[in-house]
Amino acid sequence: MRRLDDTTLSIAAAIALVCTVGIGLSLSLPLLSLEMERIGVSATASGLAMAVGAIASIVFAPFVPRVAGRVGIGRLIALAIVGAVASLLAFKLTMNYWAWLPIRVVYSLCLGTLFILSEFWISAAAPQARRGFIMGIYATVLSLGFAIGPALLAVVGTSGWAPYLFGSMLFLLAALPLVLARGRWPSVPEKQSHAVLSYLVAAPLAVVAGFASGALETSAIAMLPVMGVRLGYDATTAALFVSAMALGNVVTQIPLGWLSDRIDRRRLLRAIAAIVMGASGVISLVADAGAAPLLACLFVWGGFTGAFYTVGLAHLSSRFRMADLVGANAAFIIMFNVGMLAGPPLAGVAVDKSARYGFGLCMAAFALLVVAAAVHELRRQALEGAKS
Repeated sequence: MRRLDDTTLSIAAAIALVCTVGIGLSLSLPLLSLEMERIGVSATASGLAMAVGAIASIVFAPFVPRVAGRVGIGRLIALAIVGAVASLLAFKLTMNYWAWLPIRVVYSLCLGTLFILSEFWISAAAPQARRGFIMGIYATVLSLGFAIGPALLAVVGTSGWAPYLFGSMLFLLAALPLVLARGRWPSVPEKQSHAVLSYLVAAPLAVVAGFASGALETSAIAMLPVMGVRLGYDATTAALFVSAMALGNVVTQIPLGWLSDRIDRRRLLRAIAAIVMGASGVISLVADAGAAPLLACLFVWGGFTGAFYTVGLAHLSSRFRMADLVGANAAFIIMFNVGMLAGPPLAGVAVDKSARYGFGLCMAAFALLVVAAAVHELRRQALEGAKS
């Protein structure tokens, strides 16, 4: 019973930590975008600053497992929280675009470290038989955190020191679960048995799911309002398209995570990708049929696209032993960030070509990658079984 209590506390602490970080992150990103607009930075330069953060995560993520092995997970998480607070305050202190670029690198490095280690912590602490369900809880709580952050800006405002101090306080609050779970986090071996990038080959389905998740999520946030306005919807309604997608994401993660504990996750990911492909096609068919059918379709579409992250992460963690999990999580985060970089530009080109059909076709293409990876893994298993 003692072990069960410790496991539950450990998982709850990791989820609370990353949720608090998610609230702080989702508050700070729109805040920084608004600040850049306020000081006269172009939209192109603002987008470049966002890309710098994603590139920093891709470049530095492979080093996180090695550093965690040397200094310990608890200490590295604490250092990353302090770095995130210092970076956020530095944005306000400098208020200069060119100074912000290196600060953004440090900020993204700290946040990437927090997500890699928190997700490793959850994967390592979760019992194998309930890992998908627990990942579903994690994804749901994180999605709610991302929804809460921007709403808090309406309370604290978007100018002056208040939002920066409030965001810093949220990051510092993330240290509280770390203190409560002291000694209950998993350890990371100082010497990793595999290079982080080797997991891209060892678990292609999981990392492709991570890529698709990043591409689909950021493409939807960036391009759904644009698609809506070009199809004749007003800006308020177009913004609701993103909300419908996000709400679907919140509702479905726990049920799909629970289901992934009971059936082959490769087959489930293949089915989810097929549904996403179908729903992407329906988006194009109902795009100009009125807001109600499009909102309903995006709700379903968002629920299943979000499952790429939940089920993909659960599949990844089931493939490797404890010593390899942190490296595997780093590979997953790398591919998620690659998807974040690749998705919006490709979706933008598609929407420019056709406001009605471009978005749906582009999203279907990303989902097709997951279908192909799932078919590849299932065939490889069948061949290995035939040889044995």
